[in-house]
Amino acid sequence: MIIAIDGPAGSGKSTTAKLLAEKLNFVYLDTGSMYRAVTLFLLDNKIDFSIEKNVKTVLDNFKIHIEYRKGIFSVFLNKKNVSQLIRNSRIDKSVSNISKIKAVRKRMIEIQRSFSQNQNIVIEGRDIASNVFPNADFKFFIDADIKIRAKRRLEQKLSNTITLSEMIEEIKKRDEIDSNRLVAPLLKVDGVIEIDTTNLSIKDQVHKLYKIINN
Repeated sequence: MIIAIDGPAGSGKSTTAKLLAEKLNFVYLDTGSMYRAVTLFLLDNKIDFSIEKNVKTVLDNFKIHIEYRKGIFSVFLNKKNVSQLIRNSRIDKSVSNISKIKAVRKRMIEIQRSFSQNQNIVIEGRDIASNVFPNADFKFFIDADIKIRAKRRLEQKLSNTITLSEMIEEIKKRDEIDSNRLVAPLLKVDGVIEIDTTNLSIKDQVHKLYKIINN
């Protein structure tokens, strides 16, 4: 069974997806972490990602490996665990622009589909139901008020160097890029189940999805 969960930054989809996978005893896949790893790779190697040819050339040297063991999802970039390194503002500012590059999305989708073969899995991202797994057994779109989303993102940071208002503006820009990119934009597909998490705790979110799946 494939459960696809899409939604914008800070909507609660990552934590909800992970806990839902644990509750169902399914595998969990955080596709956003994969795009963050690509972003880290390009930034560290000082690649001008505004030119797609530059990105396609270096992707041959990009080796990503993903693991899900004992409830922990890990991302390895060229054999190095970068699960913590990809969670900072430096990555936040560039990940949406890099995620819209056709060559990057093609490579990531290949890995996501390969990882998910013959698995009972919960997958979250921004184009899972619309592009990666359009035939998923369950499709959810999770959203929340932007101020709540910004607060959640700040709480996730290991160190905060920006204010709430700055985070709100950063998320607005990311939403615009994700929703308007030509390749696999963030959108609500037909048949998707919308969940507003503004006034829901993580526990409530997980319970709501679990109840729908097991109805």
